[in-house]
Amino acid sequence: MRAQSLSPCIITEKVAESRDFYVRHFGAKTSFDCGWYVNLEFGEGASLQFMAPQPDQEACNPAGLTYNFRVSDVDAEFRSLAASGLPAVMPLEDHPWGDRGFAVQDPNGVVLYIYSEREPAPEFKQFYKS
Repeated sequence: MRAQSLSPCIITEKVAESRDFYVRHFGAKTSFDCGWYVNLEFGEGASLQFMAPQPDQEACNPAGLTYNFRVSDVDAEFRSLAASGLPAVMPLEDHPWGDRGFAVQDPNGVVLYIYSEREPAPEFKQFYKS
């Protein structure tokens, strides 16, 4: 796999507080914020996400950490990992917030969310910051 970027997503009930902390103290810029999920940018190639627990999302790791792998061809990565015998803990599917992805789990229980960017659905476009 050739990841185009790799970033941690911390699962927390304190999404807004976390956003405000990193914006105030570390100069982070908010690039996406829909309330339950926030993407913060710290410069070229450095980002951090915070997500409130989502009971209907298998990629929402109750242990508190998910690593996001952005790749150019998520379908090819899905086929490759499935062929190697690694089971998906979240199926490959399109998401309205602007990606197509799936998730697997490492031996420590860390969820690895593998995705390619897609055009977000109209209801999510408002959450992207320029």
